[in-house]
Amino acid sequence: MNNRINISLYWKCQLIGWSVAALYWEYHGYVMSTHFDWLQAILQFISDVAILILLTHAYRTFARRYNFQNLALGQLLQRIIPAALILGIVYTFATNVKLHLFQVWFYKFPAQSFSDFFKANAEIIFIGGMRLMFIWLLAYHMYHYAQREIRMSRENARLALITREAQLNNLSAQLNPHFLFNSLNNIKALVSDNPRAARRAIDLLSDLLRTSLYNGDEMLVPLKNELSLVNDYLELEKLRFEERLQYEIQTDNKLSNFQIPRLSIQLLVENAIKHGIAQRKNGGLITVKIEQLATIVKITVQNPGELTTGDNGLGLKNLRERLALEYKGRAEFAISGQLHDIVLATITLPSA
Repeated sequence: MNNRINISLYWKCQLIGWSVAALYWEYHGYVMSTHFDWLQAILQFISDVAILILLTHAYRTFARRYNFQNLALGQLLQRIIPAALILGIVYTFATNVKLHLFQVWFYKFPAQSFSDFFKANAEIIFIGGMRLMFIWLLAYHMYHYAQREIRMSRENARLALITREAQLNNLSAQLNPHFLFNSLNNIKALVSDNPRAARRAIDLLSDLLRTSLYNGDEMLVPLKNELSLVNDYLELEKLRFEERLQYEIQTDNKLSNFQIPRLSIQLLVENAIKHGIAQRKNGGLITVKIEQLATIVKITVQNPGELTTGDNGLGLKNLRERLALEYKGRAEFAISGQLHDIVLATITLPSA
């Protein structure tokens, strides 16, 4: 059995840092004096460490409750200055009380009254306490600020990687031999019967490939850009499925410039065709709906079919992770089976 006690980095720094500081004061204040007393020195050391740890830990508890660690640097500095002042005042009072009690307990000559003792020592103790509190506050918050920056850099790098993977998956779908074969075959059939439709199909295929190849650096895109891509994709797929594929897109024009994760709706529409329309003899209707509800924007893609294990594959897993990283837990994705053989995929994004 492993009975080893694990002490967090915070408590190690608290205990070691304040112990070293207290030992330094003991050495210069008591060990070098002609009235050195071991019992007094030990009690001074323990009381100094206890006061400093209690004060700084109380501040840490307060700061964590009010999420100081998530503030911008400027906002944080505005709170550190008054915090150091308050901690310095409390430290001055507590230290004066402690020193006065030690004077009463250990010295033979009559002690000063507390008010006289306080007046004589408050200024120098306050200056020293303020210096200590400033150093501790800056060290504590700079450490957490650095950790937050490192974490955000990692998350941004991960988000960029997942977005690039989504782009590659989309490109892979567009370059899929089966998809290209069907598209080119449909275009070939249209060349003689309907040249205008054939030219349109070539334009659609060209736009899809261009978007997949050259627009991969953007993690967020305006809703109108994403819907333009989805429209092209659906129009091209309709040449393949003909009457088996029906679709409609409902959106509020006020949301045209609203930023959404790139290829998010495109992925859901591809999923709806692959696992819904393509699997049903009579096809069906795909409905894409984007609406603003209070403080959220809700995106839904509905298609006929049954929810299967394949509907929760790598593409949707990556979408969930992209949403988690981009919106820090404020966005949601869900896919569920509804009544009457309907599958509903929903993305919920914060509108501000």
